[in-house]
Amino acid sequence: MATTEAPAAPSTAPPRLRIPSAALCGVLALFAALAAGHLVAGFISVNASPYLAVGNGAIDLTPVGLKDFAVRTFGTYDKVVLLGGMAAVMVAAAAVAGVLSLRSPRPGVVIVALFGLLGGFAVYQRPDLTAVALLAPAASLVVGVAVFLLLHRIAPRKSPPAEGSGGTSRRSFLLGGAGALVGAGVLGGAGRLVSGTRDATASRAAIGTLVPAKSAPAIPADADFAKLGTPTFLTPNPEFYRVDTALSVPQLRAEDWSLRIHGMVERELRYGYSDIRNRPLVERTITMTCVSNEVGGDYVSTSDFIGVDLAGLLAEAGVRPGAEQLFCTSVDGWTSGTPVAAAQDRGRGAMLAIGMNREPLPLEHGFPARLVTPGLYGYVSATKWVVDIEVTTWKARQAYWLKRGWGEQAPIKTESRIDTPKGFDTVPAGAVRLAGVAWSQHNGIANVEIKVDNNPWQRTTLSTEVNVNTWRMWWTQIAVKPGTHQVFVRATDKTGYTQTDERAGTVPDGATGWHSTTFIAT
Repeated sequence: MATTEAPAAPSTAPPRLRIPSAALCGVLALFAALAAGHLVAGFISVNASPYLAVGNGAIDLTPVGLKDFAVRTFGTYDKVVLLGGMAAVMVAAAAVAGVLSLRSPRPGVVIVALFGLLGGFAVYQRPDLTAVALLAPAASLVVGVAVFLLLHRIAPRKSPPAEGSGGTSRRSFLLGGAGALVGAGVLGGAGRLVSGTRDATASRAAIGTLVPAKSAPAIPADADFAKLGTPTFLTPNPEFYRVDTALSVPQLRAEDWSLRIHGMVERELRYGYSDIRNRPLVERTITMTCVSNEVGGDYVSTSDFIGVDLAGLLAEAGVRPGAEQLFCTSVDGWTSGTPVAAAQDRGRGAMLAIGMNREPLPLEHGFPARLVTPGLYGYVSATKWVVDIEVTTWKARQAYWLKRGWGEQAPIKTESRIDTPKGFDTVPAGAVRLAGVAWSQHNGIANVEIKVDNNPWQRTTLSTEVNVNTWRMWWTQIAVKPGTHQVFVRATDKTGYTQTDERAGTVPDGATGWHSTTFIAT
């Protein structure tokens, strides 16, 4: 007798999303969340944007060695690489969140919410933001979850949804996804426009030309050998090196800026921009160097800085005995510790600078005001966008880089560099021109020598010295036979110290070693 099987019971499991649709739900929800946070941040502070807050947090948590590697490898593009890497990771995580939500939106909602909470924690940790800034990550969380739930509900399933399940057609999902994408673009653009209303560009333009009461001496014509392959003596503002932790350039208008000097002083003082500009301004030619500069690196530049004596401002406040450092804070919360002795040394010429090369400071170089202390690496001496100086001791406060193992005093080391020929350049055999630059700020360069292959050291011709706080160019001509040649350079400063050939990295207080280059004579 034939038997028949009973029909299978209908599945009670909800129909699954298609994997591409599910991944798209997560990615579009991420875009919408970030755009909403960026819009709200536009009304508060650009650093309240969850994306930037997480990026700034990542910078703060990055180990010193890895951070130094990033600066060395990517140079001024290190922040672009960081933001790009963050974006790739976030998009991948959002896509995974969507894929984990093929049947239920719950996993995706949890992951999107975690993104929002991470942004909130990053904003909360920012020293330059108040509690109101938490509205930006809150907006990200709400919008991100809402968009994910909406897209998940209308996304096409693998099998036709049961009646009343809320499923819709592929067209509805495409329209919803397009709407989310366009909405994210509109919100992000609006956030950019809103934050742009506080852009400091117009404020900087309104300052006009800065004319010092005491100008720096004119730069002699033979202060550089630019025609022979060295840099120009003064570095044009757009070419001046930039190394800092700011993911977005602070937008602080001159009319909103003030500097507070307090702590171990007789009188707490506060200066506005007009208080500084209306004083007799002084102009000084100073070479600055970053501690992240590798041997032979280009994180060294020279400018005519305009401002007022830092020592004079400290004298007005009345520094108390026992004070050791100026704990300086930027408007974005970054801190540095400058030795009080260096800041008070009028012979050194530390400045509160408001101009570079007769222009107001460029935004990326500290507008409205920054510190410049000749002879010390920038991480202890050159706070950009400075708004607060606390006179204190080393024990009482630790600045950003000191907490991460860098040196306390940070005098710039005597170094030299070969600029021409470049590595593995091909040159005609016979007379070959070599040229480069050396620096030992606040000591001055006495001589520069080069060594070709295994031949003895020989002196080079130095440019005219501008002052001991600036770099000095050199050049020479040698005769070489066809073949591959290696040339080394070393400098001796005016204290009699000749730079060592011992190689050391930038951590904790600057690199050492002879720079060399290899070229081919044909």
